[in-house]
Amino acid sequence: NLFLKTSSNSVSLCLSLSLPACLTVLQEELRELREQPIDPQAEQEIIDSIEEVYFSNDSFDMVQHELEKLPPELNLQELEEYRDKLKRQQAAVSKKVADLILEKQPAYVKELERVTALQTNLQLAAVICTNARRQLSVAKEGFTEASLGLLANQRRRQLLTGLLKSLRTIKTLVKLTPMEEDYPGAIQLCLECQKAASTFKHYSCISELNSKLQDTLEQIEEQLDVALSKTCKHFDVSHYTKVQLAYTLLGKTQTAMDQLHMHFTQAIHNTVFQVVLGYVELCAGNADTKFQKMQYKDLCTHITPDSYIPCLTDLCKALWEVMLSYHHTMQWHEEHDKQETTPTPGKSFTCSLAVDRSYVKKKLEHGLTRIWQDVQLKVKAYILGTDMSNFKYDDFIVVLDVISRLMQVGEEFCGSKSEVLQESIKRQSVNYFKNYHRARLEELRMFLENETWELCPVKSNFNIAQLHEFKFMGQCRSPSVSPSRQAASLSSSAQEELSLFQQYQREGNPFEMHMEHKEEETEDVLASNGYESDELEKSVYQDYDSDSDVPEELKQDYVDEQTGDAPLKSVPRETMRTKKKSDYNLNKTNAPILTNTTLNVIRLVGKYMQMMNILKPIAFDVIHCVSQLFDYYLYAVYTFFGRNDMYESSGLGLISSRLRTTLNRIQESLIDMTSTHPTANLGTEDRKEKVPSPHLSQLVVLTNSGTLYGLAQRVVATESLVFLAEQFESLQSHLDAMMPAAKKPFLQQFYSQTVSTASELRKPIYWIVAAKAIDYEQMLLMMAGVKWDIREIMSQHNVYVDVLLKEFEQFNKRLGEVSRHVRIPLPVSNVLWEHCIRLANRTLVEGYANVKKCSNEGRALMQLDFQQFLMKLEKLTDLRPIPDKEFVETYIKAYYLTENDMEQFIKNHREYSMKQLANLVNVCLGSHINKKARQKLLAAIDDIDRPKR
Repeated sequence: NLFLKTSSNSVSLCLSLSLPACLTVLQEELRELREQPIDPQAEQEIIDSIEEVYFSNDSFDMVQHELEKLPPELNLQELEEYRDKLKRQQAAVSKKVADLILEKQPAYVKELERVTALQTNLQLAAVICTNARRQLSVAKEGFTEASLGLLANQRRRQLLTGLLKSLRTIKTLVKLTPMEEDYPGAIQLCLECQKAASTFKHYSCISELNSKLQDTLEQIEEQLDVALSKTCKHFDVSHYTKVQLAYTLLGKTQTAMDQLHMHFTQAIHNTVFQVVLGYVELCAGNADTKFQKMQYKDLCTHITPDSYIPCLTDLCKALWEVMLSYHHTMQWHEEHDKQETTPTPGKSFTCSLAVDRSYVKKKLEHGLTRIWQDVQLKVKAYILGTDMSNFKYDDFIVVLDVISRLMQVGEEFCGSKSEVLQESIKRQSVNYFKNYHRARLEELRMFLENETWELCPVKSNFNIAQLHEFKFMGQCRSPSVSPSRQAASLSSSAQEELSLFQQYQREGNPFEMHMEHKEEETEDVLASNGYESDELEKSVYQDYDSDSDVPEELKQDYVDEQTGDAPLKSVPRETMRTKKKSDYNLNKTNAPILTNTTLNVIRLVGKYMQMMNILKPIAFDVIHCVSQLFDYYLYAVYTFFGRNDMYESSGLGLISSRLRTTLNRIQESLIDMTSTHPTANLGTEDRKEKVPSPHLSQLVVLTNSGTLYGLAQRVVATESLVFLAEQFESLQSHLDAMMPAAKKPFLQQFYSQTVSTASELRKPIYWIVAAKAIDYEQMLLMMAGVKWDIREIMSQHNVYVDVLLKEFEQFNKRLGEVSRHVRIPLPVSNVLWEHCIRLANRTLVEGYANVKKCSNEGRALMQLDFQQFLMKLEKLTDLRPIPDKEFVETYIKAYYLTENDMEQFIKNHREYSMKQLANLVNVCLGSHINKKARQKLLAAIDDIDRPKR
């Protein structure tokens, strides 16, 4: 800057001169500067002492700068010294610049020459351009502008035609609308567009389109995955066909199958969660969102008992839809594989297709078990999430029924035995059933203690199959089928054999059936009122039995017993009157004898069998409890009516060893004796399994001779037990089919040692009536007053025979009176008569054994008395042969035996008591043998161990 400012005059001068003159002026000035002598080192120091600011840009104002540096008080000497310094610096800089200019002078001259040459060339170029333009103007005038325009338009048309074709190809992408869901078509078009894009990639817009098409293809794949997930809940053939074809075009068949299984797993989880969540939120009744954040397992614990069954049903319905969709998916692939394949481009494609099919088939087969396992685990979490021990029986049966149907679905779905479901429902069932059975036993005890043993009137055609609890036996072809197995297609036997997936392939749901069964009406098993509006028939009935005290409902029962309805009005009165009184029956076709308690036990057995039928893993536990119901009923009937300490003394062998063993077993295993025996020591667990012994209701009177010591109640109780045993016999095949093979001996033992002994209770129960109904002691006293050592053969029997026969006639009459209230079946009347006759015959033998003196004529009188008794007795009863007839005759004839025969008689006839045998020895042989022989025979009697017959 310093140099330029100081040399401004020289430069201005140079600009006003020509180039050679300018160079000459500069050279002169530079030479003057260079000629000034100066030390180079000193010169460099002067340059270095220049302030940095002077080397800045041209906008720097050096005058302003120097003026600002002046001190407030000016000193002339200092200013002059400072001015000299600046001049020295200027001189140094000027000299340095001059040296540099002179050094570059040759190059500067050479460049000026090149500029001059360039100027000449530019002038020549301007002349050439002028000539060219003039020639082009001539050419333009020489050709027709219209022809050149046609050629240009033709070329432009060809280019636009090619471009239009490309644009039409690109335009096809617009047709890929989601509403059509034409995924194969969309992918096909997209692939065509990619091919077209590669053909026209020389267009800049098309090259960008190629990347856009790839993005579009990826978006289509995402939409395709969403479409694939929709098939998991609602399978549609056309929809699934499009999706599979689309994946085939993409070459991703295997990937599609992997994705499909993932979607099915997700569908199961989402479905069950939403179903349970809906019920939980509905029952909670608030908008709290905490449930949505819960795990499914925890969510299941919030289901209320009231919503448990509807939620379970909806859960199974939803899972059925998922499994049905999977089943349809497998069917689609099976049918697709069977179809003829279209011609393929080459072998490589065929091999690839075969590999894909093999992969898909294996994946689908493996997925069956996997999906069913997921279903089981979800339902298991739901089952175990609620304590069902306090559920109502019908509700619990519905739960079992639904789970049973679900297990049937699993078996048809993948051949699974559903171990997970079985174990979970078994846990709940064992827990539920223990509480339920315990409550039912207590309930049965309450029923028995309040039972007055009155007849429960039922129709003559009553059958347990008419009870709602046994409907399942008629609905299923085998005991292994669940109660709701029968679908709406029961009318067609062929359709019954269809699997659930075949029955409900198009519409419906197998988990809607149990509600229909629950609503079925139960047949009315009680006797209808057949006489209330028919006075004529009522009078016929009253003329027959002449008992206005008979309850009206029993008269109705009698009427209903003939045909199950009111009798025809054409039945004559004589027909009623001529009924044989000794039958003790109101009618030959009589209704079963049972009580309300019996009916309750039967219903309970039906409920237990339903539970067994649905849940076979606990079948043994349930059958064991069923046996306890029968055991307790049998024990109660025995305790109320059959227990008596006089059995052993009667010598009749009323209770068989089998029955005695059964009663002892029941008492030890089922009866809680702590209530009657406070000293008995039972553990808590043992007491839970046992029930206190029942007590007979105080309303039941068994000591009144006018009612034959409660014979009506005894008949109802005993025959209801026999009826119950008959029902158990009819159910044996069903129970046997449900029982595990390893436990079947228990069932066989129960039937052979317990059920079959029910009828044996008739003997001890009716023996008590027979023992009190006739005054056997009076007969003994009368026989004691008879003189047997007579010397003449008598033609008239003794009075005690007439008295005894009168007792029997009175007994027969009282039986008839009882039969007006309660039908006395033939086996019962036979047992009663047998007991009475046997007791009478044994009383006769005992009376004969009390004789102190007896002659042969006296023995003949005994035979006469006994024959008279038999002859009159046979008119009173149809029982043949007369029981213990030989017992009396043999004893009477023994009076005629010799000493040797008597010794053999004692050995062979152990049915007689020691007293009776001793009497034979003392009275019969006393006058014919010596004392030693008598002692020998008496010793033989003492040595004999006489088991009671």
